[in-house]
Amino acid sequence: MVEDEESITEPLAEALDREGFETSVAGTVADALESARREPPDLVLLDVMLPDGSGYDVCRELRRDSEVPIIMLTARGEETDRIVGLELGADDYVVKPFSAREVVARIRAVLRRSAGGREDGPGGPLEVAELQLDPARRSATLGGEELELTRREFELLELLMREAGSVVTRERLIDEVWDVNWFGSTKTLDVHVSSLRRKLGEDPAQPRFIHTVRGVGFRLAGPDEL
Repeated sequence: MVEDEESITEPLAEALDREGFETSVAGTVADALESARREPPDLVLLDVMLPDGSGYDVCRELRRDSEVPIIMLTARGEETDRIVGLELGADDYVVKPFSAREVVARIRAVLRRSAGGREDGPGGPLEVAELQLDPARRSATLGGEELELTRREFELLELLMREAGSVVTRERLIDEVWDVNWFGSTKTLDVHVSSLRRKLGEDPAQPRFIHTVRGVGFRLAGPDEL
């Protein structure tokens, strides 16, 4: 837990302890990064406003070489702040004030998704025009160039590529890429799709790969269309 307010860390740590979690607390960016290097955590609860910097810096550094689940805990609830956290690779975003019960529920949902993966395991490599994805290697390339995708972006792209040419509903995307018990806003899906489009070099006005089907979901163009 990366948080400098004892009024939050103490009761939340106690609640997590009762639920069977072992929690360590860091109050600064420096302490958080050192703690994560010394003993890699299974999940990070991360505040944005810290004495020596921003939780976004912690998220960015962790994502350089780790896919550890990250839940942002912050009083900053504006949409732009949520978008920044999610685009940096956070898995969920909880706005203060929150209940310990809600945080525990979100932790369990995120850990289920992170640990479980797809029930049938990774499938074979996928290719749609010059877009290639290998689930086993967790790699995706466009025209031979490696794409730097977050875990969520990778799984979104994988699902859309498996269903290339067909519409994938918003509900299915959220259920399979997040969790059937997802507590967050569906806006999270739009943020990740938008980020994925940018990494694919898409023109928002005339997307080539990922098309929005209003009121239903998204569709990756099939090979014959490309």
